[in-house]
Amino acid sequence: MPVIAPTKGNLSKIKRSLALAKMGYELMDRKRNILIREMMLLIDSAKQIQAEIDTTFTRAYSALQEANIKLGACQDIALATPVDDSLQLGYRSVMGVEIPIVTASDFEARLSYGFFGTDSSLDKTLYEFYRVKKLCATLAEVETSVYRLANAIKKAQKRANALQNIIIPQYTASIAYITGVLEEREREEFSRLKVIKAQKAKKT
Repeated sequence: MPVIAPTKGNLSKIKRSLALAKMGYELMDRKRNILIREMMLLIDSAKQIQAEIDTTFTRAYSALQEANIKLGACQDIALATPVDDSLQLGYRSVMGVEIPIVTASDFEARLSYGFFGTDSSLDKTLYEFYRVKKLCATLAEVETSVYRLANAIKKAQKRANALQNIIIPQYTASIAYITGVLEEREREEFSRLKVIKAQKAKKT
C-alpha cells in the first residue's frame, strides 16, 4: 500500500474504506457459507440419485434382456422409436450463481410400435429406460450445480481471504500510523504553545 500523507482528511477516508472492507468481508463470508450449505445439500442429493440410477439401470437392462429373449433383437423397434427432445433447461439464482434446472417429461403411455410382434416385456423396458433418462437429467442438473457452486465458493474464499489478511490489516496499519503522527503533532503544538505562553508571561 502506498505511503499516505498523515492528514485528518486521509484518516477519515481510510476509516470509511476500512468500514467498507469489513462489511465486504462479512458479506463474502455469509455468501460463502450459504453456497457451502447449498452445495452440501446437493452432494447428498447426488449420492441418493446415483444409487437410484444404478438400481434403475440394472432393472432396465434386465428388462431389455428379457425383451430380447422373448421377441428376438429389439434393434428395429428401437430405431423406429422417435428421438425424445423433451428436455428443457432453465436457471435459478443462488447468491448470484446461476444454477441449472433440467426438466424431463414424465413417461407417457404412447407407444411408437404396434401390439403385433411385441408384448409387455417391451413396454416394461421402455418404462424403465424413461426412468433412467429422468434420473440422468436430474443427476446432470445436480452435478453441474455442484461444480458451479464449488467455483463460486473458491472465488468468494479468495476475496474473503484478501480482505481479511491483506486489505483490512493494511487499512488498520495506516490508521494507526496517521493517528500516531497526528497525536505527535498535537503534542508538539501543545508544547510550543506552552513555551510561547511562558515567554509572554516573562515579558509582562
